[in-house]
Amino acid sequence: MRRVVITGIGTVNALAQDVPGTFQALREGRCGIGPLGFRDAERLTIRIGAELRDWRPEERFPAKDLPLYDRVTQYALVAGAEAVAMAGLPEGLGPCGGVILGTAAGGIQTWEDSYRAVFAEGKNRVSPLVVPRLMPNAPASHLSIRHGLTGPVLAVSSACASANHAMGLALQQIRAGAADVMLTGGAEAMLCFGGVKAWEGLRVLAPDACRPFSLGRKGMVIGDGAGVLVFEAEDHARARGATVLAEVAGFGMTADAGDIVAPNVAGAVRAMEAALRDAGLSPQEVGYINAHGTGTLANDRAESAAVLQVFGAAAPPVSSTKAMHGHAIGATGALEAIACVQALRAGLLPPTLGFEAADPDCPLDIVPLKARPARVEAVLSNAFAFGGLNAVLAFRRA
Repeated sequence: MRRVVITGIGTVNALAQDVPGTFQALREGRCGIGPLGFRDAERLTIRIGAELRDWRPEERFPAKDLPLYDRVTQYALVAGAEAVAMAGLPEGLGPCGGVILGTAAGGIQTWEDSYRAVFAEGKNRVSPLVVPRLMPNAPASHLSIRHGLTGPVLAVSSACASANHAMGLALQQIRAGAADVMLTGGAEAMLCFGGVKAWEGLRVLAPDACRPFSLGRKGMVIGDGAGVLVFEAEDHARARGATVLAEVAGFGMTADAGDIVAPNVAGAVRAMEAALRDAGLSPQEVGYINAHGTGTLANDRAESAAVLQVFGAAAPPVSSTKAMHGHAIGATGALEAIACVQALRAGLLPPTLGFEAADPDCPLDIVPLKARPARVEAVLSNAFAFGGLNAVLAFRRA
């Protein structure tokens, strides 16, 4: 079976609009959550989120292309360009390269603008580009067009597990020989009036801050952004002299087949165990877990129980970076994979911001407030989504 490695990463998120800035923010434990600034935010009950500040698409894209790009596509293209440049990918990969990208909502801003035009402003027509802008596969398709990748290209939509599912499928495509290189990860642009209003209805959003695993936590905070990683067959990467950042060691995915929103400990356990088996790792070899860690009471308790069941009392350190970059829904697993790469390469475990007091129901070694130096050889990245869908990735030091 072909080994798969990471040779490039790119991101835009509330912490920074590139990888170096994001790494610096993770090292410093800086928070990207703040007051929402989009149209009609004052009508919301929840008025905080992890927005991209000073996003200027007109400075990043030709004017002729912008009518085709919802924000979710803009984010994916910028993150993808950074990842491709870091990897030093040659042009002309064609059928040897592909794209699998996750998103939960696709072009939700385009949906909102079109509904507003028709229902609120009384217009009888919308732009002929509405469908190409809002379709969930738009970010993946535009990445394939931009970089000339004609191999496997598709979008994955599985709520908060979308990016992890996308990366797991990309891993499998390379292992199976369907491609040598895959751009993968996720993109999301959920922060608009309709997006936040929908989440308000679930009553899972925190009004002040995201405090995963902390006693007294009040819920999650939505974030925007994209993370794109270059997955590459190791033999292909070595042959062209690419720098290997980390190994994509394993992947596990399961379904709870239970409640549509409530987390299930057994499903999370099976997903983590599957990822370990696929990677050929024992629980003792894992030095860090980037948790799903949304900051809701139910999720954090269920995930803690699942981690203890898999790893026992000697469970490795755990943190949730969502307290910094927000819960970017379909993109969040990609942002967390990038944090895992930093942990492996820099020997620095990112912190869980907002941690005020230990919750007896979450008896884990939570990395609180400040990054922790630690040399680790292997890590897990968890994603547990509405719909009872669980996806876990294992990464190993290169």
